[in-house]
Amino acid sequence: MSDHKRETDAISGVETTGHEWDGIRELDNPLPRWWLWVFWACVLFAIGYWVAFPAWPGVNSYTQGLLGSSDRRDVATALADLETVRGAGAARLRDASLQQIEQDPELQAYALTLGQSVFGDNCATCHGTGGAGAKGYPNLRDDIWLWGGTLDDIALTLKHGIRSGDPAARMSMMPAFGRDQMLTPVQVQDMTEYVVALSGRPADRPAVERSRQLFADQCSSCHGVDGKGIQAQGAPNLTDGEWLYGSDRAAINGQIHNGRGGVMPAWGGRFSPETIKALAVYIHANSGQ
Repeated sequence: MSDHKRETDAISGVETTGHEWDGIRELDNPLPRWWLWVFWACVLFAIGYWVAFPAWPGVNSYTQGLLGSSDRRDVATALADLETVRGAGAARLRDASLQQIEQDPELQAYALTLGQSVFGDNCATCHGTGGAGAKGYPNLRDDIWLWGGTLDDIALTLKHGIRSGDPAARMSMMPAFGRDQMLTPVQVQDMTEYVVALSGRPADRPAVERSRQLFADQCSSCHGVDGKGIQAQGAPNLTDGEWLYGSDRAAINGQIHNGRGGVMPAWGGRFSPETIKALAVYIHANSGQ
């Protein structure tokens, strides 16, 4: 780049700025008039907005604006109005039993609407938007329930959680047989074949026979002698096709070796009793029960 004195361009007749880049001289054209009008209009609008609405921060507060507008106040008013609308429905939920809610079409519709909203905001992160679950997170739309799928069972699980630290939480523990050296690696592998056989799939017969007594000694107290589980203890049925952590041999071996147990939050400390009821009704209505 080089500097040149200002001169008039021979072709356009416009004076140059005196700057030149690679043989190209810069013309000193004025800004387009439409652009200037838009710019000054924006400046005037900004000044008007600063005067009319809350805009400038101060030491202890902020400018309130001539119109006295407040988004915070508007939100608070809207929430208060919403609570007033919900108040009557919430009172009815609070006073009705879970069974009465399901038997009252109007009250059930209100509970389903509220429950769907609460589920989407708080439960869908783990269980999915439709409640179909994922690996490690139970499917809430089928008829397989570790702790029972009745309305009362669901409400109790929601209120106290599973392994949540709540004194009344659902509690079960799958031992880490391999990690804690309760079983040898060979025994863990044999037990994997036994569990595969329980679910009706082809398995290594010698390994199954070697594990038969071991299963009776170590596993039947929770899963039952026949492997069909004990719902009161939250022990899953090993003979069906439902697997929380995977059904292939690697997944089963990992479960026996390491033991796994997810945590379900105790929502009783976060939700009102009527919200727990609405959520229980929503989950029950969409389950396979």
